[in-house]
Amino acid sequence: MTKELRGVWRYRTLYLMLLPGLVYYAIYRYGPMWGSVIAFKDFNIMDGIWESPWADPWYKHFAYFYNSPYFEQILINTFLISVYKIIWGVPPGIILALLLYEVRNARFKKWIQTISYLPHFLSWVIIYGIVFAFLSETSGIVSRWIKEYIGHSIPFLQSTDWFRTILVSSEVWQTAGWSAIIYLAALTGVDPTLYEAARCDGAGRLRMLWHISLPGIRNVIVLLLILKLGHILDAGFDQIYIMYNVHVYAVADIIDTWVFRVGLEQLNFSLGAAVGLFKSLIGLALVISANRIARKWGEGVW
Repeated sequence: MTKELRGVWRYRTLYLMLLPGLVYYAIYRYGPMWGSVIAFKDFNIMDGIWESPWADPWYKHFAYFYNSPYFEQILINTFLISVYKIIWGVPPGIILALLLYEVRNARFKKWIQTISYLPHFLSWVIIYGIVFAFLSETSGIVSRWIKEYIGHSIPFLQSTDWFRTILVSSEVWQTAGWSAIIYLAALTGVDPTLYEAARCDGAGRLRMLWHISLPGIRNVIVLLLILKLGHILDAGFDQIYIMYNVHVYAVADIIDTWVFRVGLEQLNFSLGAAVGLFKSLIGLALVISANRIARKWGEGVW
């Protein structure tokens, strides 16, 4: 028995525990990739994947997407919404984790954690109901207050000026508490003796936060940022599809919602596969580029 096989046999229990996860990814993540071939075919659901004729030319569906009059607008919308969510969505989780880490009252800390985690378990349908109850032009609480003070209400949910702000704000409210869990876990791995040495040198809370806590979780921040960049073309289909309307298509229509309307509702599965493949390649390029940049700072994932 070779050295490698002896190592596998020695840790056989751990490998056995790893097996269900590998099987899951093999079946539900890697297995369906072979279906991407329909991006290069005129797929007919009755003929199946392999019997459907090849597209002529092979880039037919990619060209249809690129030549669409909405291509530039939906690409800009997708990038902007994703970038806004990264810029405004990452810091709240970090800040909340740092604040919770400094709380010494265990009961108060648990209450804050529970309250901040709860939105993560709400569906976007429920969250939209909450947003509608506050911002509806006719019956929203906030709209009524505004109408009493300035004499007219603001159509927040139908306004191209406000809709992206609502999207990003609701996303931050839902995810900040949940993302703080990861940063809190990373903070527990920071060596406590560093804080003790800093106190002996006269460092205050802010000094320790800036020079110990943040550097201690920097690798986690970079890792999560790289993962988010890989999904930059996934601007949040569920959220946007539930919240948007025809009045805000100009600023809210993203790649996924366009594909759903133009591709899947018309049973054009080849177009959906082509756009999905396009998104995956862009995401792969962004992840590799971000990781190379991070490696220069010593924080690369691989």
